[in-house]
Amino acid sequence: MTHHAHVCRPKLVGMGNPLLDISTEVGHDVLAKYKLGANNAILAEEIHMPLYQELISNHVVTYVAGGATQNSIRGAQWLLPAGSTAYMGCVGKDHFSAKLEAAARGDGVDVHYMQVPEVPTGTCAVLITDKGANRSLVANLSAANHYQVEHLQRPENWALIEAAEYYYIGGFFLTVSPPSIMAVARHAAEKNKVFAMNLSAPFLTQFFKEPMDAATGYWDYLFGNETEAVAYAESHGWPERDVMAIAKRIAALPKVNTKRPRIVVFTQGADDVIVATCDPKTGKVTSEEHPIIPIAADKIVDTNGAGDAFVGGFLSQLVQSKDIDTCIKAGAWTAHVVIQQSGPVYPHNLAKPASFEKLSYSEV
Repeated sequence: MTHHAHVCRPKLVGMGNPLLDISTEVGHDVLAKYKLGANNAILAEEIHMPLYQELISNHVVTYVAGGATQNSIRGAQWLLPAGSTAYMGCVGKDHFSAKLEAAARGDGVDVHYMQVPEVPTGTCAVLITDKGANRSLVANLSAANHYQVEHLQRPENWALIEAAEYYYIGGFFLTVSPPSIMAVARHAAEKNKVFAMNLSAPFLTQFFKEPMDAATGYWDYLFGNETEAVAYAESHGWPERDVMAIAKRIAALPKVNTKRPRIVVFTQGADDVIVATCDPKTGKVTSEEHPIIPIAADKIVDTNGAGDAFVGGFLSQLVQSKDIDTCIKAGAWTAHVVIQQSGPVYPHNLAKPASFEKLSYSEV
């Protein structure tokens, strides 16, 4: 370990499934051929395996260092001082993993990938339809599926966990390594640090309910969108279908670390962001709505990664102890930038607001 003169002390550590996004515009015929919804996220099955090569062969594709959590961590780092973030997940040992690492490090993230030489790096087909309004994600986890808690427990990796004060893990990681999620969650609760997760996709609340419910008591922050919120309510047999009502009910669920409130943040595309907060001492739940930044339809290039970008912007302010309003403004601004790019790209040359506290949406 002599080559590391200094140990990185990130404030924010993310864990998830590093995937190389293969992104392109397609017609609805491609969705129909592979039985895909226009706006959904699924894990690849046998039927989807030819899709990746078909996209590369027949379309103009863009490669982006993806995976939902890695996108959010890259977005947070974009707005933070150098060395503020680290990220863990599993990749193969191939040209895709090299591309992924170069892209993430290029965005300033200190990546600590576990490498499995015998399995290819995970990929995600991003099928954009309707001039960027819809995106269908088909993730072939491959190596990402092989992450082991032993990698997290290595001294050099656990040191990152001990150094950090904020943790963010996408719901997709529930399909891969629940023991890793629980190790970080317990550490956060014991040390009164901030543990955040994301519902990430409707299928997770249906098919990975058990590991999700095990982590629920540790959520200080929960992110998600309106579709995922309703799927959560359905999978738990709740009658609520109103997004605000669901947010309030999740906020009030039992919590391990009662020193911190639970804050539930649900985005709703072009509609207001919903926030529900439960005071752990009184059990009282408050709720509010925050506007997003309006955008003309013809300015939208690609909504892929908009939710990830929102979380990244939000976390960038949260780790600086800003209030919820400022966190949401930064999230909205970051998402606003990303939907005008092809893929979850954070432009290095873009002028950023001096302060998000005073950001007026009319200036954007």
